[in-house]
Amino acid sequence: QVQLVESGGGLVQPGGSLRLSCAASGFTRSSYVMSWYRQIPGKERELVAVITSGGIRTTYADSVKGRFTISKDNAKNTMYLQMNSLKPEDTAVYYCNARVVGTDVAYWGQGTQVTVSS
Repeated sequence: QVQLVESGGGLVQPGGSLRLSCAASGFTRSSYVMSWYRQIPGKERELVAVITSGGIRTTYADSVKGRFTISKDNAKNTMYLQMNSLKPEDTAVYYCNARVVGTDVAYWGQGTQVTVSS
């Protein structure tokens, strides 16, 4: 069974940086598209960044382009989200998602809180 565990969240001042990690286990031989989402209470979950199974192609929400970088280390089964120049509006619970390529089968982590505040 696939399990995703996020870490690295916390409290940071505006303009600061954080790096989130998503450690995956239980992956099969299938290929997975990995993504980061975020959610503010009372709002729908928002797609932040996507990385393809080979790690070659990435996609970002307009709100984070140029500030966030998604990456992965396949040898460690770990995905990262480097967040720079953080803004108060980046405050949210950040979730890791893994979707089996070509299917609707997807898995979620438990989320990690990111708070940007002075």
